[in-house]
Amino acid sequence: MFRGLNTINLDAKGRLAIPAKFRERLAVLCGGHMVVTIDTEERSLLIYPVNEWEEIEAKITSLPTFDPRARRIQRLLVGHATDVEIDGSGRILLPAALREYAGLEKETVLIGQGKKLELWSKASWEGTRDEYLEQVNDESQLSEQIMSISL
Repeated sequence: MFRGLNTINLDAKGRLAIPAKFRERLAVLCGGHMVVTIDTEERSLLIYPVNEWEEIEAKITSLPTFDPRARRIQRLLVGHATDVEIDGSGRILLPAALREYAGLEKETVLIGQGKKLELWSKASWEGTRDEYLEQVNDESQLSEQIMSISL
């Protein structure tokens, strides 16, 4: 289970140092082998342990290819999916096309999201987070399922 938020700098070659707490979990789950793809809802990246990604990919590729909406998701998620592996220094190399999509430069934010991680540019995350906080305070924006969770 991945949770928490980490601010991490990308190096000049596009390498991201995975925090030790996530690196240890990834070593156990998938031997440090992951898949990075785009988030179709936000300009960010999704990072999955390979075993989790394979389950999602199987579901995506089983969708009917004659459905234009399904085909669009297949092209976006599977088409951008890139295998990455943690190197001996605990880093992953992010391809330039994925960094460009998410607007990643030096300052990034890595967010644990249960079975996956999200990677955002720091500026983009801060703007989106502030937007989310405004919506949380507006109960008309919350579904019944969310309202039923007791904090």
